[in-house]
Amino acid sequence: MENNHFYLTHPQPSVEVYLTDGRVIRGDRGSEIVQFLKVLPEWDNPPIVGAIINGELKELTYPISIDSRVKPVSMSDTDGARIYRRSLTFLLEAAFEELYSDYLLTIDHSVSSGGFFCQVIKNGKVTEVDLTRLERRMRKLVEDDIAFEREQVPLTEAIQYFKDHGNEDKVRLLKYRQKDTLVLYSLGVHRDYHHGYMVPSTGYLKWFGLTEFGDGFVLQFPRRHAPKELSPMPAYPKLLTTFHQYGKWLNRLGIESLGALNDAISSERIREVILVSEALHEQQIADIAESVANQSASKRIVLIAGPSSSGKTTFSKRLSIQLLAQGLMPFPVEIDNYFVDREKTPKDENGQYDFESIGALNTALFSDHLTKLINGQEIQMPRYNFKTGLSEPGDVVKLQRDQVIVLEGIHGLNPDLIPGIRTDQTYRIYVSCLTQLNLDLHNRISTTDTRMVRRIVRDATERGYSAQQTIQRWDSVRRGEKRHIFPFQENADDMFNSALAYELSALKPLAEPLLRQVPFGVPEYIEAKRLLAFLDWFLPVDSSLIPDNSLLREFIGGSILRDFKLWEKPGSSLLIY
Repeated sequence: MENNHFYLTHPQPSVEVYLTDGRVIRGDRGSEIVQFLKVLPEWDNPPIVGAIINGELKELTYPISIDSRVKPVSMSDTDGARIYRRSLTFLLEAAFEELYSDYLLTIDHSVSSGGFFCQVIKNGKVTEVDLTRLERRMRKLVEDDIAFEREQVPLTEAIQYFKDHGNEDKVRLLKYRQKDTLVLYSLGVHRDYHHGYMVPSTGYLKWFGLTEFGDGFVLQFPRRHAPKELSPMPAYPKLLTTFHQYGKWLNRLGIESLGALNDAISSERIREVILVSEALHEQQIADIAESVANQSASKRIVLIAGPSSSGKTTFSKRLSIQLLAQGLMPFPVEIDNYFVDREKTPKDENGQYDFESIGALNTALFSDHLTKLINGQEIQMPRYNFKTGLSEPGDVVKLQRDQVIVLEGIHGLNPDLIPGIRTDQTYRIYVSCLTQLNLDLHNRISTTDTRMVRRIVRDATERGYSAQQTIQRWDSVRRGEKRHIFPFQENADDMFNSALAYELSALKPLAEPLLRQVPFGVPEYIEAKRLLAFLDWFLPVDSSLIPDNSLLREFIGGSILRDFKLWEKPGSSLLIY
């Protein structure tokens, strides 16, 4: 019997878009996805700035020529926030070039309240009057709703364009590009490439502000949880000083941008870059240890905190070695042993145990024990049994006069961790990977991306996790950092920047095979693809060149500090790890 349900035909004039919640939108074939998504009642709440179409992240200008599965991407999503901020940066560039063509603008580092710190590195800095004029021009461009023109051009044409405009940092970077084409965006006469997608036009960029700050200014933008609001911008002088110090280190190395680093690798000068980078780390750790030693009579507790994959473990061991060189005997205290019994652990909004909450710790007992230790009293420490979820009796210990307590944990800078101990009895250190080596003056390298690549490599080596699993957990990790670490970073007495100028070049050969294993179709594929495109800008560095005590060894393996232990002091009753 002949089946008449199947037959050749011509394409219909319309196509259908299938949303993840079951809704279907029909529209003219070949129309941009933005035309489909604008019919949604939630189109602007929160604003939609991109879309995942058949498993791939796309711009809103992407044409729909076949029936497609679509997930809208809004400013509340990670990818949507990136699209918005990238486009806003491009708007700033265009307005700045139009008004101050004799000046040179650099987009430097992120600000935790939502923003990018920017500087003018030629012919002085902009004034408040300049900023007012610049913001006014940006807002006029937004009001005019001018389209961003996207064009794929031959690489030689792009290089010549940047040569003609004196953008030497971009020329240096592009000479190592493997592809023979480059996507350039245009707004009026301004053209640039950007590492990722953009919104269709200036009219999308309604929420921003320019605020004078230090020797530069901050381009403020909304954070994901409130995509139409700007958060108050707190002062962060210690973090800003740390960023500036790292910028000076890069200048000392002659590595002002990724193009310069690739030059060093290509000309076989990378050994010198590695050695000087490591020496700068060691110098900073030695300086911190000396500062601790000079105050050890009053400050008997060293608290170390920082976000995931910042290198806290290696830092604490290298600091302990430097404290030994200063004549002090560090005594580590494991904060995990002070977890409350599992049934008393607070739960998060999803009803799961929140082990990252400070309420998961017995802070009263912890504070009491530390007070007794620094007063020379004997205590019995608890030992937390992770299998039973119960606290059990641990070792009996008593400190010697020349010992300082070294504590590493995410709550180390939170005043509520040890409320019974005065601040002047503690020395607080914030450790983070504050990358300031950018692709060029306008394309940032995110500190978060650097830490994620570190973690992907370490999780595969140490824990057997796939890149997909690490990416899957990353949003949860970031939420914990924003709640428990970043709000207290300015409480630190000292900051240690664990970033190394060459590290992404060394991580690249190890991370790329892991990222390529993330299968198409899973949610983590989009992030893996983005990171692969990002790492493609870097020339690789052989990991055999990296010293065995380098902080980077914590992530790539082969660290001489992995099994580092302090010896027990003769005549001491202490149990030292």
